[in-house]
Amino acid sequence: MKKQNTFHPINTVAEYHRLLQIEKPEHPLMSIIDFSKINYALPDSEMSIVLNLYCISIKQDPGCILHYGPNTYDFNEGVMTFFKPGQVIKVESTTGDSTEGYMLTFHPDFIQLFPLALQITKYAFFNYDFHEALFLSDKEKLHIREMMAGIKKEYQSNIDSFSQEAIVAYIELLLVYVKRYYSRQFITRKPQQDEVLLKFERLLDIYFSNDNALSNGLPSVQYFAERLNLSANYLSDLLRIATGQSAQSHIQNKVIDLTKTLLTTSNLSVSEIAYQLGFERPQSLNKLFRKKINLSPLEYRNSFN
Repeated sequence: MKKQNTFHPINTVAEYHRLLQIEKPEHPLMSIIDFSKINYALPDSEMSIVLNLYCISIKQDPGCILHYGPNTYDFNEGVMTFFKPGQVIKVESTTGDSTEGYMLTFHPDFIQLFPLALQITKYAFFNYDFHEALFLSDKEKLHIREMMAGIKKEYQSNIDSFSQEAIVAYIELLLVYVKRYYSRQFITRKPQQDEVLLKFERLLDIYFSNDNALSNGLPSVQYFAERLNLSANYLSDLLRIATGQSAQSHIQNKVIDLTKTLLTTSNLSVSEIAYQLGFERPQSLNKLFRKKINLSPLEYRNSFN
């Protein structure tokens, strides 16, 4: 008989430590966990965890299998993964139990009084899917481990009025370097990224050539991301690195190109063009067109007469 999946919401750092069966955290709102120090019995049944915490991991040598969406992942190389409050992961037991690396976890309240509380939402990799993890080079791995070790040293020191400020500063620096390393990953995996770009452009062409826009409206970044098996944030960042423009900009540019073609090769009114391309109101097309071309659609059409 198949064992039922157990469900664990984790709302505090202390709860997470209890789940891992390790000693209580030295700070109520954050901790840094050395994977090599974890030695607990993995669950007999599948376990779902809702982490209402931020969690940043650098890990090598799989000690568990993680399921994210329809896929299963275990990693033999050094990778970084990122979770924001509210995300769900599933964990099941495996034959291997040796792991190495660090996990930095902190409650949103830990950074609440610092600018990072607002800035952290700008780091799109917290919204990437699990299979879009950061794969580190040996040099990068060493650098990240050094920063994690710095956080660990501060975490284990006597807490004073500067401890939280110092740790938050480390986290900010860590996130900046992660952003840099993701940019490197997009570049070094150029063949795969070029394939994604070609598929994205093909999907764009298909969407507008099949009257999908007329029936379903303007497509979203999420629409294309799902068909490419990527998160919307990862797709947009990938395109931004590869082309200098976000996924949304690519969609808008496609709409502008189609508008130009219809303005110069058909007798359709601006309103008819707008509805054909998926706009609910002609004014929205006018606004976008002027923003991109610095002319209204009618002014553009008249410039050819």
